[in-house]
Amino acid sequence: MILLDTALRQREQEGRPLRIGVIGAGAMARGLVALITNQIPGMEVVAIANRTLQRAADAYAFAGRDGAVAASDLAALERSLSAGEPAITSDPALLVRSGAIDALIDITGSVNHGAAIVLAAIEHGKPLVLMNAEVDATIGPILHEKARAAGVLLSCCDGDQPGVQLNLWRKVKGMGLIPRVLGNIKGLQDEYRTPTTQQRFAEQWNQDVTMVTSFADGSKVNFEQCIVANATGFTVLRRGTSRMEYRGPVEDLTTHYDLDQLRTLGGVVDFVVGAQPAPGVFCLAELADPRHAPMLAAKGLGDGPLYCFYEPYHLCHLDAPMSLARAVLFGDAVGQPIGGPVVEVVAIAKRDLEAGETLDSFGRYMTYGQSEQASVVRTEGLLPEGLVEGCRLKRAIAKDQPVHWADVEAPSDQLAHQLYAEQQGRWGSV
Repeated sequence: MILLDTALRQREQEGRPLRIGVIGAGAMARGLVALITNQIPGMEVVAIANRTLQRAADAYAFAGRDGAVAASDLAALERSLSAGEPAITSDPALLVRSGAIDALIDITGSVNHGAAIVLAAIEHGKPLVLMNAEVDATIGPILHEKARAAGVLLSCCDGDQPGVQLNLWRKVKGMGLIPRVLGNIKGLQDEYRTPTTQQRFAEQWNQDVTMVTSFADGSKVNFEQCIVANATGFTVLRRGTSRMEYRGPVEDLTTHYDLDQLRTLGGVVDFVVGAQPAPGVFCLAELADPRHAPMLAAKGLGDGPLYCFYEPYHLCHLDAPMSLARAVLFGDAVGQPIGGPVVEVVAIAKRDLEAGETLDSFGRYMTYGQSEQASVVRTEGLLPEGLVEGCRLKRAIAKDQPVHWADVEAPSDQLAHQLYAEQQGRWGSV
């Protein structure tokens, strides 16, 4: 942050703000646009793309900018940007193709739509930050490989739990410790929540009910921990992570893991229900050099062998602008897969499912997602939660049982399915 705010002030003084295109206009996008517009020097949201134009206009209005101009083609978009007018469009490809936009951020939460955005950004050399955990967890490895090959920066996002954990991971490593657990703290875990049960909460906080349901049923946290695993090489203790329920201070978690097992596995991602402070993230690490143990003890971190470092919150859109600044000004990614998938998120039946039914998306009524070792996913032929939508069941699946590729007729012509098949072929198919 220290380098970033200095660099952004310099851009502001030079009259060269970073020109940002936002894709999506939900609650997170509205907050991000308002923040950048009113509080972040050296950065400007110049265009918003959303399937419903009015929601894009509303996002600008929420930020205090009226007079958004709709653009249906690239020439119209470029005219608006040249005139300094806030631009809106229903076509995200226009933002990707515009030479007047320095970087993009995807806040859609859609796997298929997100995949198309990433490929277009790669084609046009546009840095892209993903506040879209679902696409990153499902087909992130193949997308990031394509981006690296093209010399285009693709990154997950500060503020989202994966970004906060990866920042903490880098900080802890920088202090000479060896991270062994990267964890997320949740206040609620109930795999059987649905949009019906979550409707009131979604309305209260003006959020999308599907996304809120994916928080409650655990799909979202599993997508998030999958991203962290693939960026660090860490794995999971078991399908769905430990899902430990612990209502005490996060520092006490140092005694809840087997260090020898953690060393053998090379590190794990996890989430804990009820630990405090929530909704934060934590890193459990051991010292590489015991000569520093007295310092940690003197500063209240205990006697080891595991030490707890944590952030008490994740601030979503409030931290997200720094991801864009890191990408454009320093070519620094918050997090990227280090190679092929280490962990994936698989679909589990939320209720008894009948043959002939067509599956709905994550965060709905039919499935929830759990993280699993990628080797197990391949061996058992498990269906990713990010690809369930539109799959037709060939046989019944009992509640809480995983869904396999052999159980469904999949819409294999969809872009996300094609990319997943390429990803499996690249790093070993069943």
